[in-house]
Amino acid sequence: TLLKDPQLSSIVTNPHVKRAAKQKTVSGALQRAGVSKLTTNFRAGVSKLTTNFVNLLAENGRLSKTRGVLDAFGQLMSAHRGEVSCTITTAQALDAATLAELKTVLTGFLKQGEVLKLQTKTDPSLMGGMLVNIADKFVDLSVKAKVQKLARLLRETA
Repeated sequence: TLLKDPQLSSIVTNPHVKRAAKQKTVSGALQRAGVSKLTTNFRAGVSKLTTNFVNLLAENGRLSKTRGVLDAFGQLMSAHRGEVSCTITTAQALDAATLAELKTVLTGFLKQGEVLKLQTKTDPSLMGGMLVNIADKFVDLSVKAKVQKLARLLRETA
């Protein structure tokens, strides 16, 4: 994508390059891009809306903030669609049966119309159990946390 082009990125993030030059460079890149991955609904070229958006960022000296703006927009659209982000971190990868059961349990906590977007990660330092991040809630069910808690209790009583 355009955002990952090292030449374009170096020009956009360079504070010594004038805004007009940045805008011209980005506009040229958009024209050369043809069908962009950001605008797959269009058959030829980049959409006018996308071009206007990028030009607005360029005019206001905010091209270096493009990734953050796109991420924020993605979060807004996800919320609009009723998607609830959930990340499960375990010591080892979950098998399909455990993952399906976990998905069923987590879906039970959602409101009607919400959709679970489940992502899994592994972190061997957890030793066992799991960390659950769902929406704005966090639950630490890891063996590591339990061991740390017991160690702290032992130190306090000694």
